Amino acid sequence: MDDAVVHPRRVRRAAAVLAPRLAWRRLWKSLAALLLILLIIALAIHYWHISQTYETTNDAYINADTTEIAAQVAGPALHVYVRDQQHVKAGDPLFDIDPESFQVNVSAAEAQLRLAEQSVAEQQAAIEAAQAQLAQRIAELTNAQSNERRTRNLIRNGFLSEQNAEDTQTVVATAAAAVNAARANLAQAKSALGEPGEQNASVQAAQSRLRQAKLDLSHTRVYAPTSGTVANLTLRPGSPVQPLAPVFSLVSDANYWVDANFKETQLNRVRPGQEATVRVDMYPEREFHGRVQSLSGGSGAAFSLLPPENATGNWVKVTQRVPVRVHILDPDPQHPLRIGTTATVRVTVR
Repeated sequence: MDDAVVHPRRVRRAAAVLAPRLAWRRLWKSLAALLLILLIIALAIHYWHISQTYETTNDAYINADTTEIAAQVAGPALHVYVRDQQHVKAGDPLFDIDPESFQVNVSAAEAQLRLAEQSVAEQQAAIEAAQAQLAQRIAELTNAQSNERRTRNLIRNGFLSEQNAEDTQTVVATAAAAVNAARANLAQAKSALGEPGEQNASVQAAQSRLRQAKLDLSHTRVYAPTSGTVANLTLRPGSPVQPLAPVFSLVSDANYWVDANFKETQLNRVRPGQEATVRVDMYPEREFHGRVQSLSGGSGAAFSLLPPENATGNWVKVTQRVPVRVHILDPDPQHPLRIGTTATVRVTVR
């Protein structure tokens, strides 16, 4: 028999050996396809569950309360107690302004107060003198009136002439005029004094100037209004400081939040009070917890320097983003947050 001719029996034997292998191979392919389908279904269910439970964005940035530190009085900086990027506590001294001129102002205001009190004392003494003079003039008038009555009785009885009556009347009129003059002097003295003692206007004005001078002196030392980190510090001893002109910033560590810019299509179920998780790109292994604090009243583009003009011929609809503020509930000193850094925010909407 020719070797090139395959015996039918050998073919059947080979087919019998290969058949189970092909069956297993088809089975494995079927199982792999089934597993792939199940995996796709599971992923789809998982994605659907996540989409129904969470809204997520990575367009988010850390923010915090930032205080611009400024002095309330002018002068050269005398001492600077902090350095850039230093952490300070509320009430820590930050820098001093040369207090010499303000101490001089306090001394001058104290002298003015003493002069005002001295002037009030002198005016009070003048009032007392005017009161004594008025009492004297009233007594003189009373005595002149008594003399006039006695003189008239004597005239009626023929013991004195009418000339004596005219003399006594002149004395009474003169005494009455002296009383009126004394009353006018007393009124003038009281008017010059005004309110007595601490209620006097000049004394109160001098006291106000003294309080202001002491307040200005106290403002020569500037303290940290809150705990936080010093930023953008360029102040050096000898540098001129102007009132209310910021010299550096203080980033507070008491309140952190995330400005998360969600697409407008994601905001249908986002509400204030919902829980959120924040992953900062600086610390990918650390998860922070937060709560939705507020939703902006408009998109970010609406408050930009040049808002878009949609009423134009070349209009293209673009999904806008709306800032959502998420308050961070558990800031960690071991993982200090930096304003302006990026984060990913996931809000639980269900």
